[in-house]
Amino acid sequence: MSISTNPWCEKLGITPPKIESVATHREANIFALLLVALLERGEPMTLLDVATRIQEAGIARRERALLSLQRCKPGRSPIYREGDVYHIDPHDRNLNHWVFRLGLQPPTVAPIARPAPEPSPLPGPDVPLSEADLDQAFKDSGLSGWSAQRLVLVVLDAHGGPMEPSEVVQAVESRTRWNSLRANSAKFERVGSAIEVLADGRWAIAKDAGEYLKRARIVIRDRVAVVRRHEASRGDPAEIEKIRAKWKQQRADRRAERARLSRALIVAFPATKPQAAALLDVEKHELETFVGEELATLRSRLGAYEVLGAIDVRSLLRVLGFDPGDRHLAELGASQKSKQITKSGRTLKITPSLLVQGSCGISRPFGEARKLAEYLAKGDDAKLRRRLEANVKSIYALYEYGRLHGAVRLRWGFLDEVIPAPWVDGDEPSLFDLMESAHAMKVPIEVVVGSAPGWADPWSRVRRAFVEKESGSWQARLVDENGYGIDEREVQRARLPAVVR
Repeated sequence: MSISTNPWCEKLGITPPKIESVATHREANIFALLLVALLERGEPMTLLDVATRIQEAGIARRERALLSLQRCKPGRSPIYREGDVYHIDPHDRNLNHWVFRLGLQPPTVAPIARPAPEPSPLPGPDVPLSEADLDQAFKDSGLSGWSAQRLVLVVLDAHGGPMEPSEVVQAVESRTRWNSLRANSAKFERVGSAIEVLADGRWAIAKDAGEYLKRARIVIRDRVAVVRRHEASRGDPAEIEKIRAKWKQQRADRRAERARLSRALIVAFPATKPQAAALLDVEKHELETFVGEELATLRSRLGAYEVLGAIDVRSLLRVLGFDPGDRHLAELGASQKSKQITKSGRTLKITPSLLVQGSCGISRPFGEARKLAEYLAKGDDAKLRRRLEANVKSIYALYEYGRLHGAVRLRWGFLDEVIPAPWVDGDEPSLFDLMESAHAMKVPIEVVVGSAPGWADPWSRVRRAFVEKESGSWQARLVDENGYGIDEREVQRARLPAVVR
């Protein structure tokens, strides 16, 4: 099959692969073979069809392959199941990862040419250390396990004579903060110490410290050799920065493209044969409800959106009689169906209601099916519409929480864990991205903390927070205006101040 008649490969920009050529790849497993078989065929397949293809390729017997396929959780991302047939979601963020891992797609950025490092001879243990040696050996290194004697010894050797204890400590701390040397706690009074405390309180190298000193010099120069080999193998820093800038621009372009997509969330009742539905426009922040014959209007309204989200979204669109075509579909159901909570095997069923409660703090996110059926039977359209609107607002709160964090929160009893949100693309701006931007621009960040914000004015509970980060660390934390920490998992909305948006 040519790439022009294979929609999945056309979307990825690759030639349809052969399962035989991928079977020996180091990343190949039974799930990978399922994915490659679908890409090769370019259309949905049953597991039996895939097992037959695996047998034809001479990889395994059909019966054995079918058993393995059934056990590998074949319906997980980027594959989804409809009945007995398996499809590929061309918009799934994991699809490109798999294609790249299997060698079917080249890297988006060409690898940097790394010249073979040339050995640079270093002086022997009889030659004193230099401050440049300490700069390379100590820079941002963890020295907490080093003895005070060795640290003081190498600093005195590099500086060529006695020093004040505070000067020695400063010489170490200026190069790395991960050390345990303190001027008031380092004692060199035992017999045979390599450090001597002079009458004026300065530290000096003892006259009989020859062997200690040589070993310390060897350790330092071994570290210097490792650092130099690493630097030599990194390639041209200017080229690295050029590639990094290109990657950032590509990501910004993808992010801008996704931001322009029109999005809608849907709920319907009953799920198997809808007679009423609610539609929420994410960008316009508007709600519509459809009851009875109005559902025909819903189908035409769905065509105006590029992203459609719902719980069990594909099944819902199918029963609504709407063909999504090439649209992005946001599956808002739980990506993980259950969680083992005891060693004896007791499991917790993970439901959308449980995730909305844990993530957004909405105690009763969805109305009872019995009450909705009662409203429908009595023709009480007003109450039915209000309940459907409340349901889709709960879905919206979960959707926005997932977009902000990249995951949703599962809280039940002693459990407090996060589960990846399958509807989130890797290029969506997250809370981490906003915190990084705020820290770089030295501006506060506006957040809504606690339960999901109200529908009428989502920013009514907005408060200012500040991003704190230790020097040289990628980790950051949020604090409020009084300096108290904010639990990032409790953040429901976040944005930069209007002056920088």
